[in-house]
Amino acid sequence: MGEDPSQDRAAVEAGETEPRTPEEIEADIERTRRDLGDTVAAVAEKADVKAQARSKVDEAKARLADKKDDVLHRTREAAPNSAGDGADKVARVANENRRALIIGGAVLVAFLLGRSAGKE
Repeated sequence: MGEDPSQDRAAVEAGETEPRTPEEIEADIERTRRDLGDTVAAVAEKADVKAQARSKVDEAKARLADKKDDVLHRTREAAPNSAGDGADKVARVANENRRALIIGGAVLVAFLLGRSAGKE
């Protein structure tokens, strides 16, 4: 007689055959509060535009750092082992193409002299 009829009705609607004890109800309330708190925290996180922007910037910085490391690695692999190796290669190509290099240099000098004479 001293029981709340709404508790019995809620228990029957939930498919329970026996009414719940006050401890069970309190545990359900606490669980609901915890779930609601988690939901509110998730909504607040999604609504924090500054935090989202900061996160995106951090992700972009990490991607750029990875790309930079990759480019540096590939550049080191493609570059000669030393400046001397590079200079040797330039000298070898210049010696093999001496005539073309002299003609190209002369054309370049004539072009530059012509431009400077035309400005005066």
